[in-house]
Amino acid sequence: MENQLNTRIKKEAMQGGLWEDNHPLMLPPIAHENTAQSGIRHVDGAISMARLAPGSASSEFFICIADQPELDFGGRRNPDGQGFAAFGRVIKGKDVVNRIQGLCNSQQMLEQKVLIRYIKRQ
Repeated sequence: MENQLNTRIKKEAMQGGLWEDNHPLMLPPIAHENTAQSGIRHVDGAISMARLAPGSASSEFFICIADQPELDFGGRRNPDGQGFAAFGRVIKGKDVVNRIQGLCNSQQMLEQKVLIRYIKRQ
């Protein structure tokens, strides 16, 4: 099962966040810090901010499934070439990330929400 799951989820990202405009927990947008500035690359398990334009990231994030250099500064994922702002990485529980990524979905949205109950900074 683990090998099948890993094969199926190559080169993807699992996105999370509030998913609603004007949600009461919505945070204000943050300044964009690209990977050339931070040195944190989009490798397997990297945690990064989702955004539309530089400086628009607020409450949505994603976790890389496999290395994805096209999300770094200069990559071709965004026409502006600024990439996304990676800020951390999963150091324990990558198996949980992979299981969540493998759940049933429809149009890139999980059919059932997954609540993050605990996260900590190390």
